Amino acid sequence: MTESYDYILAKHETDGRMPLTAHLKSVAEAATLIASNVGLDMDLARKGAILHDIGKVSPLFQRTLKQGYTHKPGFIFRHEIASLFFISLFDKAEYPALIDMIIAHHKSIYNDIGAKGILDLDDNMDCFRRHIDKFDKWSAIALGILNEFGIKTHTISLEEARNNYDYVVEYCKEKPLNISRWKGLLMAADHYASALAERSEASLDKLFIKPDLSFYNRKHHLFPLSEIDSGDNRRHTIVTAPTGAGKTDFLIRRCHGRVFYTLPFQASINAMYDRIKHDLQNTSSQVHLLHAASGLKVRESGVEESILQHHLGASVKILTPHQIASVVFGIKGYEAMLLDLEGCDVILDEIHTYACEIQAIVLKIIEILRSINCRIHIGTATMPSVLYNKILELLGGKEEVFEVKLPDETLRTFNRHIIHKKKDFDSCKMVIEEAVAQNQKVLIVCNQVKRSQQLYNNIATVYPNIDIMLIHSRFKRTDRSSLERLLREKFNTSTKACIVVSTQVVEVSLDISFDVMITECAPIDALLQRFGRINRKRTEETIGHYKEIYVIQPPQNQNDSLPYNVEILQKSYEVLPNDSLLEEALLQGMIDRVYPDAKFMNLDFSGVIFVNGQWIIKELCHNAKSALLDVLEINSAVCIAESDKEEYFLQPEERLTLEIPVSYKSIAYNGLRQIDVGSRPFIIPDRAYEDERGLLINLAKPEFFTHYDFL
Repeated sequence: MTESYDYILAKHETDGRMPLTAHLKSVAEAATLIASNVGLDMDLARKGAILHDIGKVSPLFQRTLKQGYTHKPGFIFRHEIASLFFISLFDKAEYPALIDMIIAHHKSIYNDIGAKGILDLDDNMDCFRRHIDKFDKWSAIALGILNEFGIKTHTISLEEARNNYDYVVEYCKEKPLNISRWKGLLMAADHYASALAERSEASLDKLFIKPDLSFYNRKHHLFPLSEIDSGDNRRHTIVTAPTGAGKTDFLIRRCHGRVFYTLPFQASINAMYDRIKHDLQNTSSQVHLLHAASGLKVRESGVEESILQHHLGASVKILTPHQIASVVFGIKGYEAMLLDLEGCDVILDEIHTYACEIQAIVLKIIEILRSINCRIHIGTATMPSVLYNKILELLGGKEEVFEVKLPDETLRTFNRHIIHKKKDFDSCKMVIEEAVAQNQKVLIVCNQVKRSQQLYNNIATVYPNIDIMLIHSRFKRTDRSSLERLLREKFNTSTKACIVVSTQVVEVSLDISFDVMITECAPIDALLQRFGRINRKRTEETIGHYKEIYVIQPPQNQNDSLPYNVEILQKSYEVLPNDSLLEEALLQGMIDRVYPDAKFMNLDFSGVIFVNGQWIIKELCHNAKSALLDVLEINSAVCIAESDKEEYFLQPEERLTLEIPVSYKSIAYNGLRQIDVGSRPFIIPDRAYEDERGLLINLAKPEFFTHYDFL
């Protein structure tokens, strides 16, 4: 009778007592499938997957999975090191791939943030002696499990284990500057196997399905891009056209394989996900959304960031540029992201240009994507000529890029806004009053969450009897989704007066069409995107009819201008017309006046891992965090309310719905606890969150907790 090894666990008991054999089986199946789709040896991928966690058999590791176990300072057993004690069971020609798959699937081999990589440990302690403890007892169990998976085994002596360890150490020391596709494969397979265990909808037969995009071959004379042939043989694409011209359809029609679709904001990727999911509902295409927060963990030794690599192999993956930018800086998981991206079509829709850091990252993303054989398709209504020309050069020039622009005659049919300049919100009170009296839909946009919350309070007090809502980035994802649905389905279609107060989250791809806008001044490219939410619907009746937009004069100091540059705001305000029509045919000139030149930031000194067409990071290593994480004001962390903590622990499939995206800088240094589960959220007091107003950052501090155990 075959011995049962179900008592050997892969995960902590609180995660459902997953046997190690079940986990290895799932990882092996995923690794084999991934290998078959990315051109790697399937048998070798399976062997690495079976071997990668076999070191978990050690009692030193098994005890850490028991309820009540607490880590003590000092030595921590690394199961991936112990797994490689068994490498001599395999042919020596297979060692490089096996080591790559196993030794760094959790930790960088060198300069790991917790100093737990194999070269860190080998330098600082008797690493082998500590990991070999009781090997004579537990190795027999490990060999039994390997034998169950069809691996031919023999007894591994202490001397043989030591030789294997020494081989791995020397191999790691000699690693060149490059990336490891094998490491990426194992990390992707390991992550997906965990998803199989946690999410019922996860299934291997849903991976690597080429999407059926024939839906987007539709044509209509109101959408001029729909009537332009997309079949040009050039590899890459740049489309310049206003909102409502059919840009999304055209970009998707240019795609031949799996698609990565990027947009700047969470709201815009949520809306695009809903749209594409609906469009492809009658096909086998798998459409997935990658939320904007990376995994960030505060440690005593610093901050570590990792890519939340959900849904590898999706037909269409919708995400923000920051997540692709992770490959620029070599943060944890970047090899898996690169493997997923290889050879795919990548759509970069509405690149924002108001910060030199963002421009530099986008240019580096394009450089890397081209190096891994991606087809790159860029859509814009607002790109400065200097940036356009730089991107065109990076993509190989006119011989490699299909450029599409609409003639001035067509652009004139997209004129739809009368612009008015105003000193402040107080000077717009009559505008709101008149719009409400005429049963119009009013959209008010602020540049900062705090200001949007304050303005919402004021307006709700003045207009208690009409529908008013607030939407910004700092709501629980489930509440945010409900608000976006409410915005689209109730406020957007309302025939009565209503007011929506918002932030930048409405700028891109949110399909709403309001009557009046009052907005704080933003950079000209962001403003033009905002304007697209007013008088958006394009019909025979709306062409030639205009609606009003009121732009508030920008502040004079930088702090009040955040997250934007005060000089860019002032230039943008200057180029706008006043009390007159905004003409689409003149927009490029306005943009170029705000951005007449570009001093493209050189990222090559900022932790970038790809320079002059070469990878400059040591194989099997990753960086602790993005070098520019502290510069970019992005939703790069998450928090959860104290009352949601138990559900977050016990219901993995519900975690995303409970998370509140937030910029890392605004939350990380408040003295809050951070839990090492899921996206590693910070725990905030219940008082710091309201259904109506979202996260109240000034209350996200330890002194506002209701329970002592959160302090």
